[in-house]
Amino acid sequence: MKSILETDNEFICDIQAPCFQMLSPEEAELVRASKTQVLFRKGDNLTKQGAFASYVLFIITGLAKQYVEGDSSKNFNLRIVKPGEFVGLSAVFTKNTFNYSSVALTDCQVFLVEKDAIANVVKQNGMFGFNIIKRYCEQNANLFDTLRMVLYKQMNGRMADTLLYIDGLKSENVDIFQLLSRKDIADFAGVSTESAVKLLKSFEKDGLIELNEKDILVVNHNALQEISKRG
Repeated sequence: MKSILETDNEFICDIQAPCFQMLSPEEAELVRASKTQVLFRKGDNLTKQGAFASYVLFIITGLAKQYVEGDSSKNFNLRIVKPGEFVGLSAVFTKNTFNYSSVALTDCQVFLVEKDAIANVVKQNGMFGFNIIKRYCEQNANLFDTLRMVLYKQMNGRMADTLLYIDGLKSENVDIFQLLSRKDIADFAGVSTESAVKLLKSFEKDGLIELNEKDILVVNHNALQEISKRG
């Protein structure tokens, strides 16, 4: 991780994301004055579960993996964080620690914005606040879907859901599967790495996917969706 200064070639001069365009000049200046631009290298932790959170992260470029840490080496992956998304919003409105960890899958340029600045802008600007609430509710809805998958679906259904989710990101990130290890895929599906490998080979044998080293090509979306529905 390194801070990006205004003299650096990588510096992004302003907060150009659509969610910030609804701010008044005064509010935009408040956010601008309280932000730090940072480059996280691939493999760097953006957030650490349980660590003190004094800021919210806004992803400018790159991809990150958000996950919940369990006992020992057992983790559960929640989602892939894309450009234009916030990380750590819960720290603004609830407790002062991060609820989850996140790690950069690629190099990521990120704004670190002091959470008090976000809270003040939310109080002042109803439309910005509405946008933040909408994003937060969407994340909660995804969490409920993930919980439902883990509680009620068998391994086949969970793996089908995982492959469909990751494949849905391919239109913007062609190499998305190559950024993920088999353990990453297992942690999305809530199964062991050994079970994930067996399931992938079984899906390949049934003509649902093609495996090419780390890359995965989904060739029968309908069949995977049917497996997902059956659970």
